Amino acid sequence: MIKLLRVDHRLLHGQVAFSWTGYLSANCILIANDDATKDDLRRTTLRLAKPANCKLIIKSIEESIQALNSGVADKYNLFIVVESVKDACELANRVDRIKTVNIGGLKAKEGTKPHPANHNINFTEIEIEMLKKLESRGTNVELRMVPNDSSKKL
Repeated sequence: MIKLLRVDHRLLHGQVAFSWTGYLSANCILIANDDATKDDLRRTTLRLAKPANCKLIIKSIEESIQALNSGVADKYNLFIVVESVKDACELANRVDRIKTVNIGGLKAKEGTKPHPANHNINFTEIEIEMLKKLESRGTNVELRMVPNDSSKKL
């Protein structure tokens, strides 16, 4: 069962590995990221950050979509983490069972502006439009760094 899809530019770190995984009772984390599948050092670092009682799977965006739609991951309480809004929208648009997209940390970069509700979340205008399209089709989009924060809307 897909518990949550989170966007976090850091992918797997303490906040994600422990706070969110525990809150969701997740027993499997899927890192959906094209670059991580090609970078041995990054994969090793991600594996070191995972909780001991949780399985970690690292797949490309396309492989993740195929696996999620095939049902192979249905046996897990699955927490999906992606690095970008673009990747989150790709997954949410192609996997019907993704009902909520949680936006965590998105670092400032050229062309982004901090969200008024949280300075750790920075969007481009295109990313805001992509997320609003997701919302218009019924996907819940929330801004929340940690589980005990109150959920904010775009």
